Amino acid sequence: MGISHYIKEIGRGKDGARSLTRAQATDLLGQVLDGAVTDLEVGGFCLAMRIKGETPEEMAGFLDAAHARLHKLPDAGHPTVVLPSYNGARKLPVLTPLLALLLARRGAAVLVHGTATEDKRVSSASVFAALGIEPAHSAPALRAGEVAFVPTEVLSPDLKRLLDVRRAVGLRNPAHSLVKLMNPCAGRAFIVGSYTHPEYASSMAATWALTGAHALLLRGTEGEPVADARRTPRMEVFRDGERTEVQAQQDGPLAKLPALPDVDALNTAAYIRAVLDGTEPVPTPIALQVEHILRELHHHESATHALAI
Repeated sequence: MGISHYIKEIGRGKDGARSLTRAQATDLLGQVLDGAVTDLEVGGFCLAMRIKGETPEEMAGFLDAAHARLHKLPDAGHPTVVLPSYNGARKLPVLTPLLALLLARRGAAVLVHGTATEDKRVSSASVFAALGIEPAHSAPALRAGEVAFVPTEVLSPDLKRLLDVRRAVGLRNPAHSLVKLMNPCAGRAFIVGSYTHPEYASSMAATWALTGAHALLLRGTEGEPVADARRTPRMEVFRDGERTEVQAQQDGPLAKLPALPDVDALNTAAYIRAVLDGTEPVPTPIALQVEHILRELHHHESATHALAI
């Protein structure tokens, strides 16, 4: 069938482009992920959407297409915390693995998924490797208290290829937002989403409201889903799409800043070990994030139990 007719609609420039319906967006991305279109069409789609921007309905459709094709983690009978890790570290250490391990230590099942989208950044995968945690080669069934790092290509090789288009054209495409919103679990999940620019906060919130997500949204550390260790960001929770602020943004930095390591993987891993063994304190913003996530997991479990009675 091809997607040229869709590109004609979305590719008319910022002011002339027309938005797609959710069903059209599902069909478009489905064809892209299935490899049913040419490389030229994929490039046209990516550039057109970069100029136009995605509406919540379009992003919901893209999520529908991706969810139908993911190799999902099996339903383990309890909610899984999902941490999408795609930005990595540039100036600050990537502490997503620390957040994951702190949550697991408190009994949560935690999935970190991601891939390197920029070669010059330090990824969560490299920090996990320095901690002795190797990437999974298939979608695992996670028990309570377990952490797994699952590369994007394990969940969806086609989605990984779409992310890699950035290396060819130098610009992000809808896949870079999609991976921060998607649920890669067959069972219940609590997704921790992050943004770097305010416009993405608005679009992510609108998409989750439309899709009825169970999630937490914050301005993460350089786009990672972990709170900045130097100041507490605003945190919002979505319950079936309903939005509630659970943590106000802190004005200014902490009174006492943590002694953060250099950004390389070995130093970051050493710092994480020191926090876990109590030699270094848990940075206050991350400790607060852990509590908010655990509180939501408990609320979700209580609500599910009440419905089952």
